[in-house]
Amino acid sequence: MTRTTRLLVLLFAVLLLGGVGTEAVLYAADRADRKDQEQVGGPPVRPGTVTLAGGQGQLLFRNLAWGPHRDEIVTVPAGEPGSTRTSSGLKCLRFHAAAGTGICLQAVHGTLDDTYRAVVLDDRLHELRSFPAAGIPSRARVSPSGRLAAWTVFVSGDSYAGSNFSTRTAIVDTRDWRFESNLEEFAFLVDGRPQRASDLNVWGVTFADDEHFYATVATGGTTHLVRGDLTARTLTSLHQNVECPSLSPDGTRVAYKKRVPGASPDAPWRLYVLDLATMAETATAEQRNIDDQALWADGSTLVYSLPGEYGADLWTVPADGTGAPATLAVSAVAPAYLR
Repeated sequence: MTRTTRLLVLLFAVLLLGGVGTEAVLYAADRADRKDQEQVGGPPVRPGTVTLAGGQGQLLFRNLAWGPHRDEIVTVPAGEPGSTRTSSGLKCLRFHAAAGTGICLQAVHGTLDDTYRAVVLDDRLHELRSFPAAGIPSRARVSPSGRLAAWTVFVSGDSYAGSNFSTRTAIVDTRDWRFESNLEEFAFLVDGRPQRASDLNVWGVTFADDEHFYATVATGGTTHLVRGDLTARTLTSLHQNVECPSLSPDGTRVAYKKRVPGASPDAPWRLYVLDLATMAETATAEQRNIDDQALWADGSTLVYSLPGEYGADLWTVPADGTGAPATLAVSAVAPAYLR
């Protein structure tokens, strides 16, 4: 190959790569612009009144459908998840609600950088009080009584898949606004003995009542299911290889994501259910990677998110290992049932 031929080949390659790059940039820009336009065939979304009071049989979630109501909290009848969504106008990155109390994790867009905050909401989705959040929102839960709200953020990193991340988990009491800003300050107990660790991370609170909760504690490369006590300020290890627990309505079982042998390091989790009385584990029929804190739709069905065409979709699967996964709602994440 002559020098001239080599130069022509190089020039052609540069032009080709430049064209591909330009096309990719234009496609991404066009896709970003279209996010404000309602997607053809997508779920219909209309503005309206959304409340957390008297809403038995309602399912709320963050709407990811493209259009003017993207990222807003919407509601649909729980029995008709594919029906027209009523949008509240409230934008949240993470959301949960129970008994007339909501928790909304929001981004505050600045000139140079974004900051985040946790907003406690009343039954009309009005702000009661807000708290600075130290990083990217990850998990949110409200206790069954509506008295307590918890949230987890990434202080560094943005994924649980690797080891290079740090979380911060807080709990607030909406009755007297007592605030636990960092659950890592609680005593961590294994086999009844306090453990001291500089690499402790806590995330994924799920409430049992207004004094007790379950969560994940990670240290030394191991994740623990812990039972938390707000009065004693303790985190007691119950089981290992448990992440993002979710307590069943009757308080007898915990759904969670579990790392399984042989899975990809980037997609290591499968959805399991643990019987707290026997410590027996049951694998659900969902075989895909689950990076979410599942929610109990009722005493027998789990709801969780998986990546979808417009961000994420909500899926369901029976908690007892039978059946098969099924789509619940497209373009949706962060669900909450008003029981």
